[in-house]
Amino acid sequence: MFRIFILFAIFFLSPLSVMAESPEEKGLAIAVEDDKRDNGFDDFTANLMMILKNRQGEESTRDIRNKTLEVEGDGDKSLVIFDKPRDVKGTALLNFTHKTGSDDQWLFLPALKRVKRISSSNKSGSFMGSEFAYEDVTSQEVEKYNYKWIADETLDGKECFVFERYPVYKNSGYTRQVVWLDKAEYRIYKIEFYDRKNALLKTQTNKRYNQYLGQYWHPEEMFMENHQTGKSTLLIWSDYQFRTGLSDKDFNRNSLKRAR
Repeated sequence: MFRIFILFAIFFLSPLSVMAESPEEKGLAIAVEDDKRDNGFDDFTANLMMILKNRQGEESTRDIRNKTLEVEGDGDKSLVIFDKPRDVKGTALLNFTHKTGSDDQWLFLPALKRVKRISSSNKSGSFMGSEFAYEDVTSQEVEKYNYKWIADETLDGKECFVFERYPVYKNSGYTRQVVWLDKAEYRIYKIEFYDRKNALLKTQTNKRYNQYLGQYWHPEEMFMENHQTGKSTLLIWSDYQFRTGLSDKDFNRNSLKRAR
């Protein structure tokens, strides 16, 4: 909120002589507009198929359900439930994303019949053996990053803003991310993730966007390729349902145990 206030002040209170927009201001303005366009959906449910591929090309598949609740003045809450295969059935992850400070995450493992809190220092770890980290599967709030616009570029025929975002979270597994966001509809098509040594670690590519409620764009496919291990994960989203009446009571630690 403080950075949004600063941006407002820059645009509307500064004399014309100093109104030239810096790359950092432009990057933040793009992120604020992107966030604004995603507000007001209330809640949604969706199904996912997660396809894991190892370096040898061997695949394994998991079926997942997702529930997400928008929280006014803070980040989203979400519940991710594994239905297949049998060895992970009933495993569930509860996310409370926060605009500032560390997110809260709890994992329920049916084999142990206990809820485990994910440590704030472990959010760069792999989420259920995939190439997505725990910090990748929470909502990406504006306040979680500092920003810098670096170029306008055409990607697969779409005019995109290209900007870097730098995690504020001190235990992030990334030094920076480079984002390609289309100018027409503010849809993210590609993200490059750079590790703590500033080497390219992963690339996420989003495809086949659909629009819901006449406003909200979501990709059907999210593909994460790990350039350092040769592994990849494909998420295929389907059956989106918006404004289903979810509430806070659907997102507490007890909801993890009854999620199956």
